[in-house]
Amino acid sequence: MRVFVLDSNKKPLNPCHPGKARKLLNHGLASVFKRYPFTIILKEEKPLHESNNYQLKLDPGSRTTGLAILYDNNLIWAAELNHRGLQIKDALLSRRQIRRSRRTRKTRYRQPRFVNRRRPQGWLAPSLMSRVHNIITWVNRLIKVCPINKIVQELVRFDTQKINNPEISGIEYQQGTLFNYEVREYLLEKWQRKCAYCSVQNVPLEIEHIKPKSKGGGNSVSNLTIACRQCNQAKGNQDIKEFLSGKPNILNKI
Repeated sequence: MRVFVLDSNKKPLNPCHPGKARKLLNHGLASVFKRYPFTIILKEEKPLHESNNYQLKLDPGSRTTGLAILYDNNLIWAAELNHRGLQIKDALLSRRQIRRSRRTRKTRYRQPRFVNRRRPQGWLAPSLMSRVHNIITWVNRLIKVCPINKIVQELVRFDTQKINNPEISGIEYQQGTLFNYEVREYLLEKWQRKCAYCSVQNVPLEIEHIKPKSKGGGNSVSNLTIACRQCNQAKGNQDIKEFLSGKPNILNKI
């Protein structure tokens, strides 16, 4: 990891080795300008060689974004930027619950403010907008302390249907698992209108999560099955392997 250097006019110079930065600080030729990213500023104006081969590379993610500065394809500085997407989502959920509770409380009447409910052009979700602003903020900070002349961002797209079915093509993309089905009807057909756990028939069947939502299970159709009320309540939020520990054949089928 290199140390960023600014001249006396706060212009970014080539980052230096930590040992050289320590010597400049010990001899009083520089002082600490910023703790993170660690940056020193020279006290006297000296003509130093400045290179333009620095690249800033970004690896964006939903929770963490990777930042790296390269000089001639050699890594000189790297960091991880943690986003607040989940915290923002929880805060918005809490606000929505408080506003809904006003309907049952005896509070003063407040006229609706419809203008505030309109989304401007280019609107993004608050959690996504926070991620964009965080990245822009740190890019601007690094540009001020390092002579970066090129920014590269990694863009990756995953074809989830191609992962499940490598032979998929054309119109098949529009004919997914639930094509011509509702979720409940699809599950009834898939499990032959029987409880997936006890195989009972001719009783009311409920949609059941194979991996409980409380343990990270999603609402995708691959995580759903059909079960009678008795089995549904007996399973609760147990792991499927724990619930069917005595029925290995049914467990393997599910």
